[in-house]
Amino acid sequence: METILSVSHLCKDYPSFSLKDVSFDIKPGQIMGFIGRNGAGKTTTLKSIMNLVHYENGEIKAFDKDMTEFELENKQRIGFALSELNYYPNKSIRQLMNVTKRFYKNFDEKKFNEVCNLFNLDVNKKLEELSSGMKVKYSVAIALSHKAELLILDEPTSGLDPVSRDEILDIFRSIVKNGDRAILFSTHITSDLDKCATNITYIHNGSIIFTGEKKQFVDSYLFVNDKSKNKDLINEYIAYKELDDHIEGLIDISKKDLFVKNNINPVEPDLEQIMIYLERSHNNESFAL
Repeated sequence: METILSVSHLCKDYPSFSLKDVSFDIKPGQIMGFIGRNGAGKTTTLKSIMNLVHYENGEIKAFDKDMTEFELENKQRIGFALSELNYYPNKSIRQLMNVTKRFYKNFDEKKFNEVCNLFNLDVNKKLEELSSGMKVKYSVAIALSHKAELLILDEPTSGLDPVSRDEILDIFRSIVKNGDRAILFSTHITSDLDKCATNITYIHNGSIIFTGEKKQFVDSYLFVNDKSKNKDLINEYIAYKELDDHIEGLIDISKKDLFVKNNINPVEPDLEQIMIYLERSHNNESFAL
């Protein structure tokens, strides 16, 4: 199996927003960060993958099988969670597990208890009593207990404190380390992706701007901090900020020598810097890939 998930030419129209020809693939062993501004189309894409919204055009396959034709079969192999668990808040984790396990042929209650112990999850606690981090761990515990090969998570680290986020990212890395599982998770916390993602899919206003290896994405750009405030180079930036004592911004890697010749040494950007300045660009033609 070369790909665990394949999304091809996905289109979805709303009155004020559209997904436009969204395509990307995820292979076993990959952690793909799905990034973009709020409202860019991340959650709509994830819901489309899981057939929770109807899309107009496109093809979605999981495990080489069409997600519409083989929906029930494929969902046995997928762990899916939206950004916030809010159903049955007065039920305990164990009660929720007893309901959930009925939907999965391969659910292993012993495995669930083992994972809960590993995550320090008290199965007698009610859902409303769990922190955001514990809710994410509960979702992962359910996924691992029915032997999910693909985890699809919407903003799993949003609202978590730094320690809890680091724990979740360690769990993600552990899940894929054997190379037989994959994770797709949407996020706007780009520092999480610096730590754990192997791949990036970047969506802007309903269109995919980039999909591929994280290293390839980062290596396409350089970050400039120009204390000389050289105005002759303004048009060479993808986007920039002019501050009191310097100009900073993002450039395409191909522009490096031009800046170096002017005694300006660009450096490797982090994902947050790339995202901020790509979003500051006035149009898609300014994106350098």
